[in-house]
Amino acid sequence: MLSNCSYLDVVPDDVATLDDAFANRSAAEGFLASCYAYLPQYGDPWINPGLLAGDEVWLNEEQTNVEGQLIAKGFQSSNAPYLSFWDGHFRGKNMYVGIRNCNIFLERIDQVQDIGNTEKQRWISEVLFLKAYYHFWLFKSYGPIPVIKENLDIYADTKEAQVFREPVDDVVNYIVELIDEAVDNLPLILNSEIIELGHITKPIALAIKARVLATAASPLFNGNTNYANIVDARGVSLFPATEDPSKWVKAAEAAKEAIEVAEMANISLINKYESKSDIDSIQEFELITRSVCTERNNQEVIWASTHFTFSQTYQRMLVPLLIPVTASNPTSQFYAPSMRMAELFYSANGVPIEEDLSFDFNNRFKLRTAEGKDSRFIQAGQQTAALHFDREPRFYGNIAFDRGTYFLDPNNYTVQIRAGELASKRNRGEFSATGYLVKKLIHPKSALNESSFNVYYNFPFPIMRLADLYLLYAEALNESKGAPDDEVYEYIDRIRERSGLEGVVTSWENHSTSPDKPKTKEGMREIIHQERLIELAFEGQRFWDLRRWKKSIKYMNEPIRGWNIGGSGLSFYNVNTLFTPTFTSKDYLWPIPLQEIINNPNLVQNVGW
Repeated sequence: MLSNCSYLDVVPDDVATLDDAFANRSAAEGFLASCYAYLPQYGDPWINPGLLAGDEVWLNEEQTNVEGQLIAKGFQSSNAPYLSFWDGHFRGKNMYVGIRNCNIFLERIDQVQDIGNTEKQRWISEVLFLKAYYHFWLFKSYGPIPVIKENLDIYADTKEAQVFREPVDDVVNYIVELIDEAVDNLPLILNSEIIELGHITKPIALAIKARVLATAASPLFNGNTNYANIVDARGVSLFPATEDPSKWVKAAEAAKEAIEVAEMANISLINKYESKSDIDSIQEFELITRSVCTERNNQEVIWASTHFTFSQTYQRMLVPLLIPVTASNPTSQFYAPSMRMAELFYSANGVPIEEDLSFDFNNRFKLRTAEGKDSRFIQAGQQTAALHFDREPRFYGNIAFDRGTYFLDPNNYTVQIRAGELASKRNRGEFSATGYLVKKLIHPKSALNESSFNVYYNFPFPIMRLADLYLLYAEALNESKGAPDDEVYEYIDRIRERSGLEGVVTSWENHSTSPDKPKTKEGMREIIHQERLIELAFEGQRFWDLRRWKKSIKYMNEPIRGWNIGGSGLSFYNVNTLFTPTFTSKDYLWPIPLQEIINNPNLVQNVGW
């Protein structure tokens, strides 16, 4: 008798059809595409929990039944989990079906006669990687998971189908083994992006291996005492009870190898923006920030979600209305950063605003009038919050705010978002809940006219950039050493330099109330964490990073704040609380769907669910 567990259901609807799928090269290539089909649509805020299930972006109350926001508000449930990638419910994808398809491909590909060995080995390697990635997506979401090395025989009985969750270390080791097996036969670069775009390469595989090992080395999975008592029916402990520092050494080695291979493939940081206008170097740094995700032929992206583009439909959610229009609103302007994100970015001196010796943090909500050099990023003569002055270029490249400038090359606009103004509410659901909008994901060469918003490029949303890899390497190095050294500083400073900031040691020595912070492991850890949260803002990484660092319990129990969007004039600048979420230790991991627990009593549920 067969199990009801979907991840073990390997009986095809039509066996003859499955045989036909490997009858020749062309048919097998079609089945290869079905293996890719279970990659999450990474740039879709309605599908990727990294975009809307945390504290980074907050939607207005008229955007209802958005699964990510329901998770952020604490409404997750084990009865029918939102964004469930275990069984594919509520906008999730069933990763176990994806793994099943990968196993079928690996079992059957040798049947194909009209395919060369080199191509066959490359396809096998791609599928091995996809199988590893699907296991990793499940692992980072659920923790210990059943590892499906091969599909069960169609005549397997119920007991064989009732598999156990495997311990954290076993899951991670298996994922890494799959990637290591795949790497040798993957290409360094694609021969033809027109034909092969989206296929897995060696830099992709090694970069994800580094991410896997950094995740496994992080506090959520490395000696997490909150989960130390999770034991299955065999008496097997599923989480390691004690921290293993050597995991950071492995993560550092993997990140370094990934960097070397990526650079061999001519992947490099974007450090230039060619403008149609006369801009200075500080303005160029802001425009570089808006190019790192959105640029055509992006030299910095290692892996992007090519099966899903961040299209005009999605980009218009971010753009404020900047000019009067004659037709329906060409922008929907509701994808709103929380005030916490506006406070996150450094001062112009490259240190946290609450540490900067010259930044009046306690009076950051008071009003100030823009003049002189301020007019690069704030409309001259206009008043806005002191919070918006004297910030690093990445702040201005990431976040649009009231009276801030909005450059769509070659035109410079002013954001007007107070009640009754251009960028305030026009239609149902089309307004910012916080008084901020995301600017980073809009290329500066996009254009707005009185009837339409024209995107520069429907870009593949980045899954991994070189900057991410540099920061992972710096983090793993710092954690694996007794104190930070020049190499740790080097990889942080590569990111800071292209963002227009001085090196980390110099910045803290000259401008911070804690000048020695970069010189200790603990202090550098906090700096690296903030650098990641800044550099990778609005790319779907903050959600997962806060979880692996076990910091979500701090941030997700603090109020989500914004400006008084119903306020006209300067009453706009009253700070409002939109929502106060609650988060406990159970929320770090998804619940296994209750029906899966009923079907398979060997699956122990995650703590608290």
